[in-house]
Amino acid sequence: MSKQADLIEDGRRYLSKNYKQLPVVFVRGAGSYLWDAEGKQYLDCIGGIAVCALGHSPPVLVEVLAKQAATLMHVSNLYFNEPAIKLAKLLCEMSFADRVFFCNSGAEANEAAVKLARRYQREVRGEDRYEILCAEGSFHGRTLAMIAATGQEKYRQGFGPMPAGFRHVPFGNLNAMRDAITDQTAAIFVEPIQGEGGMVVPPPGYLVGLRNLCDETGVLLIFDEIQSGMGRTGKLFGHEHEGITPDIMTLAKALGGGFPIGAMLSSEEVSGGFSPGMHASTFGGNALACAVGYAATTTIADPAFLERVNVAGARLRTALEVLRSRFSFIGEVRGRGLWLGVDVSIDGAKIVDRAFHKGLLLNHIGGRVLRFAPAPNISDAELDEAVRVLGECCGELS
Repeated sequence: MSKQADLIEDGRRYLSKNYKQLPVVFVRGAGSYLWDAEGKQYLDCIGGIAVCALGHSPPVLVEVLAKQAATLMHVSNLYFNEPAIKLAKLLCEMSFADRVFFCNSGAEANEAAVKLARRYQREVRGEDRYEILCAEGSFHGRTLAMIAATGQEKYRQGFGPMPAGFRHVPFGNLNAMRDAITDQTAAIFVEPIQGEGGMVVPPPGYLVGLRNLCDETGVLLIFDEIQSGMGRTGKLFGHEHEGITPDIMTLAKALGGGFPIGAMLSSEEVSGGFSPGMHASTFGGNALACAVGYAATTTIADPAFLERVNVAGARLRTALEVLRSRFSFIGEVRGRGLWLGVDVSIDGAKIVDRAFHKGLLLNHIGGRVLRFAPAPNISDAELDEAVRVLGECCGELS
């Protein structure tokens, strides 16, 4: 067998069976391309699921990573470290927030947000509010509490009983959310755009309405910006399209440009819910992750970078609309910036599989939505090639 076949065999033998990997072992990446163990090249239009915002092995991050690794990696949160302070300051300066809690993943950031919301209502406001209102179709992570928060039953099957205190309301329905609020409601917890739920953009005025509703009732507003944040939609944070701010926001994925890091941001008022010892993360805020996060964030926040997201996203959307006019099984194109989903009425897995064998990496959500999340610095020629290959696959399946 080949080296790649040997590696795949060992992977299937020794790795946990909770993933269904395609038969490939990637060994190198640069820009928008990956190469497998046999040297075959692939054009990556999923970017580690919206993680690799600067492409694969971007020099700016490689340089910072190497320098910081040779200087200081981890000292624990018993002490300050300079990269964590710098990144926290930067995130606060670029957002509504006054305080930042660092962790390692999106699910961990979301757990922290829920804990803070509940603790704030009890410690600061003196009210026994604990319930978190979430949206149907949402996705907030794979921990036990976060699958309880997630508005898709398939993620909860076989893992019950679920942690209490989460209820689900139709996404985009402001009246339903208003009716769901009770004296026990601590927070409303939503994604500005639902990613795993099918790339669903809420109707105009929905997020503004949630902000107003929270202001009226004393309920906190939490935005899960794990995927929609960090420039993916053409603005640094997805909620900026609506001109509002949350009380708490969570980030991860592109925050480290490929290096694991998560963050929970909050206002000064709400941050008072936590005092020393109430919450922690051993590796959260380590110097290595924060140094890379700082480099990634400063690059992504550059206005020229965000403009490229919008230009490239418009080009991709136009090309996908052309495909829609050619193939009856292609439906609505949804999303913002360079984070788009395409409805399909045939099995999306078949399209993804054909594209994979032709050297194009896509993924599908539930077999019904194709998702694009390439690096925003992907070239026009690379985008055109991706759409050409997709069209070829669709033609073979029509």
